[in-house]
Amino acid sequence: MSRAGAAVREGRAARGALLGAVLLASLLVLVAPVAIVFIEAFGAGLSGFAATLAHPDTRAAIGLSIVTALLVVPVNTLFGIAAAWAIARFRFPGRRLLLATIEVPFSVSPIVAGIAYLFVYGGQGLLGPFLEAHELRIMFALPGIVLASMFVTAPYVVHQLIPLMEAQGSDEEEVAATLGAGGFAIFRRVTLPNIRWALLYGVVLCNARVLGEFGAVSIVSGNIRGQTNTLPLHIELLYHDYNTMGAFAAASVLALAGLLTLVAKWLLERSGARQG
Repeated sequence: MSRAGAAVREGRAARGALLGAVLLASLLVLVAPVAIVFIEAFGAGLSGFAATLAHPDTRAAIGLSIVTALLVVPVNTLFGIAAAWAIARFRFPGRRLLLATIEVPFSVSPIVAGIAYLFVYGGQGLLGPFLEAHELRIMFALPGIVLASMFVTAPYVVHQLIPLMEAQGSDEEEVAATLGAGGFAIFRRVTLPNIRWALLYGVVLCNARVLGEFGAVSIVSGNIRGQTNTLPLHIELLYHDYNTMGAFAAASVLALAGLLTLVAKWLLERSGARQG
């Protein structure tokens, strides 16, 4: 009994030490930096915080980030649904290659992607002379920012849907087809209700990634203050200008968006588990 009791005590001590180490690391690495952002952002009071966010350049950066998300998220949502449907429901030559291609943004640095877009659509790039001849501006403008953001966020919806659709199978859809339902009706009445929580989860993650993207956008945007600066790029400019208050105030907006993403993720997981 003494040996068993000692083993139990040692196990509890090891578990307590492990939990303590994890909690301490979480506080130091995750919680403390986020808390500092909000503490510094409101260091000059609510009026100072509001005045900082009211600056035209900051408002322009926030607006550009929102516009980019409004353009990118719907496109990648439709792409994710179509790609997931094709990969999960059909077997065709090149299926694995398609899946590997969709996963490229997970393995390629966003900065590399930005440079690649620059060498394709930039003034000296592959399509640069054609675009200039037709007065079409892609790089250092909204289209380039949207393209780069689409690249880095392309896999998010797909990766949420494929495992679920493969696990669910296609029995219900086949039954609906035998009863005379068309393709769109099958998707709207059978497929979509079954994948809605995973789809919403993917959309939330995609939106959060778009708002926080820095590397690829920093290459293709040109960093034009008040024009092509998204919020992450604007935060960097404020920091380099030694405007600490402004940088933390702008950063708090991104941090708040991240926290709201976590809340949305938790609610979606609960709803999905309850429906399951």
